[in-house]
Amino acid sequence: MNSVTATADIAVPADWRDFVALTKPRVMTLVVFTGLAGMLAAPVQLHPVLAFTAILCIALGAGAAAALNMWYEADLDALMKRTRNRPLPAGRMDRQTALHFGVGLSFFSVLLMGVATNWFAAGVLAVSILFYVLVYTVWLKRRTPQNIVIGGAAGAFPPVIGWAAATGDVTLLPLLLFTLIFLWTPPHFWALSLFVRSDYAAAGVPMLPVVSGPTVTRQQIALYTLPMAAAALAPWPLGLAGPLYGIAAAVLSAVFVLLSLQVLANRATDPAEMKPEKRLFAFSILYLFAVFGALVFDHWLIG
Repeated sequence: MNSVTATADIAVPADWRDFVALTKPRVMTLVVFTGLAGMLAAPVQLHPVLAFTAILCIALGAGAAAALNMWYEADLDALMKRTRNRPLPAGRMDRQTALHFGVGLSFFSVLLMGVATNWFAAGVLAVSILFYVLVYTVWLKRRTPQNIVIGGAAGAFPPVIGWAAATGDVTLLPLLLFTLIFLWTPPHFWALSLFVRSDYAAAGVPMLPVVSGPTVTRQQIALYTLPMAAAALAPWPLGLAGPLYGIAAAVLSAVFVLLSLQVLANRATDPAEMKPEKRLFAFSILYLFAVFGALVFDHWLIG
């Protein structure tokens, strides 16, 4: 009996740290930050208690989606080195517990968002959870190398949710922020998948480097980086952000483009020689934090 079957059939007492691990706290940090940035950039400011509650709901919703993702993908996680120590494949938690935790957290986060702020924001939060679980995890992940392209929409919702929590609607700026994250996701994840390609291949996940090879993947990274940079810059000429944001976005995007061109020029197939890909992946995380931070800083200083 393999570890995945064991976790499905045998009740294993779970430690509180395993429940935290189910929520993918590292990923949640970026989700929470972009959601907070969307809220702070909005023209309406929530009461601090309500603002904290809204951000808590975004965090809980992201954690719920992550838990359901791990519940569904326990078999894949068991086959990949970087995920085999997660609570389910490692046998520290049974699948039913993970399912109940994810579903319960989903309902709680949506209901609390609706009661604390407005039901439009709660609806967008619900859509983001369902999109990540049903569209990306269940439908796309195992079927198409475009899984990250389409599924990237799931991670692009937080600034829209944050804005909606404050205003009760969605306008052009949160849609541009959605577009930025949507276009950022493929180069971010494809850079990672290039140097962990063997993991995805072993699990049978049709990520682009596995299906089309490193050369095509590097070309796609460079191609997606250009419209991503345009989306990052767009709020400035459209009058939705000031020069402080515009200059910061321009500089950060220029660095991102430069790193993507270094990836494009690389011909290595050995992960140990994929330093440009590792640099781009690391910078891509900093990039999103910095761009959204600049937006908030610009709004509050110049606003």
